[in-house]
Amino acid sequence: MRVLMTGGYGCIGSWVVKKLVEGGHDVWVLDLVEDTHRLDLVLDADRRAAVRFIAGDVSDAAAVRKAVEETAATHILHLAGLQAPTCRANPIKGAMVNVVGTLAVFEAAADLREQVSRVVYASSAAVHGPPEEGATGPLADRIRLAPLTHYGAFKVCNELNARVYWLDRGVTSVGLRPWTVYGVGRDFGMTSEPTKAIKAVAADRPYQISYGGYQDLQYVGDVADTFIRGLEAPFEGAEAFNLRGAVEPIEAFVETLVQVVPAAAKLVSHGDRQLPIAPSLDDSRLQASLGPIPRTSLRQGIAETYERFAALRREARLDLSDLG
Repeated sequence: MRVLMTGGYGCIGSWVVKKLVEGGHDVWVLDLVEDTHRLDLVLDADRRAAVRFIAGDVSDAAAVRKAVEETAATHILHLAGLQAPTCRANPIKGAMVNVVGTLAVFEAAADLREQVSRVVYASSAAVHGPPEEGATGPLADRIRLAPLTHYGAFKVCNELNARVYWLDRGVTSVGLRPWTVYGVGRDFGMTSEPTKAIKAVAADRPYQISYGGYQDLQYVGDVADTFIRGLEAPFEGAEAFNLRGAVEPIEAFVETLVQVVPAAAKLVSHGDRQLPIAPSLDDSRLQASLGPIPRTSLRQGIAETYERFAALRREARLDLSDLG
């Protein structure tokens, strides 16, 4: 595959880049600036050199189309987006990146559909609000979407526009809805706090997760594999799918972290506020359409993340600026 990525220097993007390069695929990253600090955490220098950078703004439709043409990309992986706090603080800026940027990607794919076989893009579990009172069991991904944030509303808009591009112009697309992604490189966003807790333990520092309740904890390596599966699996149409990892209360996350690193018992605490997104989502349609999608156990994912942070600390490369 020849893959043009937006958001390739983010957390999920860096892991996808790592796996694509290791798989022998050609990768270009379109972004405003070349910032490889997350990529440097997961990919060695020789393989990082294989990743090519293109300067450009995802909300500039002409720049996106030019990048697709010049790279002769066969697939577009669209991960660029501003997180919930930024969208809350500046909804217009959030819409320019998250909505207009997505339209620019789909316009390029539609105009060059003989070249581009599909678009895979990041939606979010934030398209779901909290479950309705009395609801039980995981929520299906085709229920009525009722987000409570601008960020979630922008993601719903993108899913609807993706379907229109399929109906009007034949653009095949796969949207994926991650929830609480954790792992090395996750240093920003509302649900980055479990990762920060693991990092704090590796640095022998206290940390309080500000919320509690249930979350769907998804190891970043699994999420990256799912995005790549979206690029590769036989598929036609336009669908958005829930992802599912380990649906656990924050107490269970902390208990598992303590099992991996007993010192965490004195370092990590948490609040009790439930985040306003349905904590348990059904991924059966994803598994049927693109699967089987493997899941790393919570204990293994925490252990791998802690071990990498500990190694970075030994190398004097553990950045603690996101811990405050």
